[in-house]
Amino acid sequence: MGIARAAAAVASGSRELQQHRRHSLRLMVVLIILTLITSPLLEAQDTLQLASNLHPTDLGVLRAVKNAMTDLPGGTFFSSWDFSATGIDPCQMFAGVVCINIQGYSRVTLLSLGPEEAGLPGLTGTLPPELGYLPFLTQLSISPGAVSGPIPRSLGRLRNLNLFSCSQNLLTGSIPQSLAGLQKLQVLQLSNNKLAGAIPSGIGSWPSLEFLVLSDNRLTGAIPMFSSSNNSTSTPPRAALNHLDLRNNELTGELMSDNLPSSLEFLSLTNNQFTGSIAAVGNLTKLKYLDLSFNQFSGEIPSSLFGFVGLSYLLLNRNQLSGPVIVKAEVTIKVVDLSFNLLVGSVSPFLAGAQILYLNNNLFMGTIPQVSFSCLLIACLFACFLLDPFHCFQIYYPYALDLCSITTFLANLALP
Repeated sequence: MGIARAAAAVASGSRELQQHRRHSLRLMVVLIILTLITSPLLEAQDTLQLASNLHPTDLGVLRAVKNAMTDLPGGTFFSSWDFSATGIDPCQMFAGVVCINIQGYSRVTLLSLGPEEAGLPGLTGTLPPELGYLPFLTQLSISPGAVSGPIPRSLGRLRNLNLFSCSQNLLTGSIPQSLAGLQKLQVLQLSNNKLAGAIPSGIGSWPSLEFLVLSDNRLTGAIPMFSSSNNSTSTPPRAALNHLDLRNNELTGELMSDNLPSSLEFLSLTNNQFTGSIAAVGNLTKLKYLDLSFNQFSGEIPSSLFGFVGLSYLLLNRNQLSGPVIVKAEVTIKVVDLSFNLLVGSVSPFLAGAQILYLNNNLFMGTIPQVSFSCLLIACLFACFLLDPFHCFQIYYPYALDLCSITTFLANLALP
């Protein structure tokens, strides 16, 4: 009996020991979990002390920006971004950061990365994907510098963004299709980078877009359709896209009326690979600047172009435009360049209203009209008929030659 009781006592003690060990193990697990949960909260609490009332998410994004980007040699933009100092409010102390108060927290609404003054060293590094987690951001701009890498797809989450500018940097890859979700975007400026691929078709559906500059990249494909831009009853109503700059890319295709909103005031497609007719631009009566040079456009020049009241620059040189130049009234355009095409017929006297006129390297014939240009750049073909080729070259490139003095001499001469 004594032995049995002793054995039972040992067994009972063993069970209690095992239960104690299990309890200790559970307690350790609970403590570890609590540590994992509370550490970020304590860190966030310290963070909030550092950053005043800036929302922890926004502060985390600013940290990611500082980790991903840095000043170029000689730059000082990030010198104010000191996360180690106590009592610092990034909304007040960090350069390029502007916040608004929402539900008791400061939220980043404007982020201007890099120096504002032209000529100062910009930034290098990459655009961190965390930038897409600033829900109240309305403006994101990066100064010219050496920022490289792709545009983060996460930027498509910035539903309140109305301006995105990152020109004169080294961005690569394509423009993300996710940006099609930026329905409030008014300005997209990504010129002078190394972007490639097609322009996302969704850009054409942005109802607020006013300013689109994608020049000096390696973009291919066609211009996206702005199908609702000419429809005043569209829902929501479209803003007036008035500036479209796609020059110096590798874009192709033909110009259609849906590609070109009637609200355009500035249109530059120079140095691409467009083909076909330019009839679609004949309806863009609000144009002030039109440059279609250095493409492969063909067919006749719409006569309506010469009558646009506000047009100051009409640059159609270096194409394959043909047929006669029909001008129905005196031209008031400052600069007209029709050189290096296949234009035929006589030169209209109404072109005399242009301040600077390039007609060289065409197939014009007939009589040179009486003119009173303030400065005349006469067609090389004309001059070659009248003078020797060396004078022709001098007339075409009149570096120091006052052509007004020879206007009267040329005006009364007829071509053979």
